[in-house]
Amino acid sequence: MSLLLDGIGELTTHGPAGTLADAALVVEGGRVAWLGPSSRAPAADRRLDVDGRAVIPGFVDSHAHLVFAGDRAAEFAARMAGQPYTGGGIRTTVAATRAASDGQLRANLARLVGEARRQGTTTIEIKSGYGLTTGDEARCLRIAAEFTAETTYLGAHVVPEGQRPDEYVRLVCGQMLDAARPHARWVDVFCERGAFDADQSREVLRAGIAAGLGARIHANQLSAGEGVRIAVELGAASADHCTYLSTMDIDALAGSGTVATLLPGAEFSTRSPYPDGRALLDAGVTVALATDCNPGSSYTSSMPFCLALAVREMGMTPAEALWSATAGGARSLRRDDIGHLDVGARADLAVLDAPSHLHLAYRPGVPLMHTVLLNGEPI
Repeated sequence: MSLLLDGIGELTTHGPAGTLADAALVVEGGRVAWLGPSSRAPAADRRLDVDGRAVIPGFVDSHAHLVFAGDRAAEFAARMAGQPYTGGGIRTTVAATRAASDGQLRANLARLVGEARRQGTTTIEIKSGYGLTTGDEARCLRIAAEFTAETTYLGAHVVPEGQRPDEYVRLVCGQMLDAARPHARWVDVFCERGAFDADQSREVLRAGIAAGLGARIHANQLSAGEGVRIAVELGAASADHCTYLSTMDIDALAGSGTVATLLPGAEFSTRSPYPDGRALLDAGVTVALATDCNPGSSYTSSMPFCLALAVREMGMTPAEALWSATAGGARSLRRDDIGHLDVGARADLAVLDAPSHLHLAYRPGVPLMHTVLLNGEPI
């Protein structure tokens, strides 16, 4: 069955067609089959008149930590009262996650994915990292894989209480990796003071790559460091956070295939400096935006909110932020079937209750999703 979306006031394709006014789009077999002026729209089995609303590609949230139990609202309140963020609260979530049943983890994950879908997210990456034992990391990834193909093994999130760092890294690169591998597409590591140093991070990523996983890295979030350069050196798909960057870091990203994934929700929730999105874009770096949804440092599933922050705080234009939240996220996942609305792309899209994509940043906090299509079907 084919579906015609007609009466589109503004269609953002992020493809050769650019942005079209008074447009239409045909979906067939879960893919975009045709797009162009409404006056030339072909017949279809069904028709949806969107009455002048804007249509955008579905958001691609390429960095989220959604398999967990409990919350850390008290930690957030303490930060708002002036306590600095250190990342140490991760261990609180680890304890709650280990104690939760599969059913509890699955229900919480379904709730968060549902939130994201209602806000226009059609592809979401989900990390482990709150288990930190072989069995718990494997079960978290197994549950995540029920909701997305973009699963990331983050056994190297922090070193658990009572374990020596080098011994834990050996576990992460050995038995834990073997258990996680059947349920993961990616490997990640938190390269940061208080977590894993440069040598440990290289070891974790190289082990994951050797096991057939793609590489991602939490880089330069809390301080300047080697994370971005490790990402480029190892050909990682994405270096995430990128809050503290040197000119050398930016140049390295610009000359590489590594995407800089910026997570402004984390800066908002930790009162940290925002990454300089303008400097990255001006240098020619490919930039993605993602939520970093997690219970400690960025408890938001809203890509529109993160897009608005990028425009207000990181020097990005509304058009650049939308591209980064859709096509940029797809690039960071090395996907060419999502993040755009060319003919042949997956029909993952959002109809906005607004005449233009500008309203995503112009009207922050307002629920603007009229209809969301996932693989051509309304959700």
